[in-house]
Amino acid sequence: MRFTAMNRGQSGKMAMAAAALSAGLLALTGCGYINAQQTSHQYAASDGTRAEVGPVQLRNMLIVSAGDNQPGRVIGAVYNSSSKDVKVTLKGAEGAQTEVSVKQNAYTLLNESADEAILSTSGGKPGSLVDVQVTEDGTNVNKTVKIPVVDGTLKEYAAYLPGGTPSGTATPSETAAPSDTASATPTESH
Repeated sequence: MRFTAMNRGQSGKMAMAAAALSAGLLALTGCGYINAQQTSHQYAASDGTRAEVGPVQLRNMLIVSAGDNQPGRVIGAVYNSSSKDVKVTLKGAEGAQTEVSVKQNAYTLLNESADEAILSTSGGKPGSLVDVQVTEDGTNVNKTVKIPVVDGTLKEYAAYLPGGTPSGTATPSETAAPSDTASATPTESH
């Protein structure tokens, strides 16, 4: 077996090629190495907020209200992961309070519930976050959760406003299409 010695020029070229290759690999994988993976971070993917209170999980929680001192309807989902039925109490501003019953290992969708979860006052104007104390009766665990207040500006929330849509906001049934039978006023020519 015969070995040939590399001259300085060849070893320099090999070192430069190795450096270029490692820089290229770093550029391709650097973003994933430096930044946290978004898929491993849990967050509320909607307008609402999420929280855990004992065995109860709150998802996409919002308060829909026309204003600061107006009633507010709480919407979202309340999951009960325990083996017994629970009652969840939501306490807002100025003593406003509502209760939600959730069966064992089940959930209640507040926006579909026949028993609306209404707070006598929302505690904040639309666009703000308000503190709501959430208590689960089975374990007496409570937690203060910041819940966003929205109004009926977005059509998907207009139906949840206590007392109907705010004045000036048209519902889909009130929006009329242009009529084909409208008569135009003829212009006179002189």
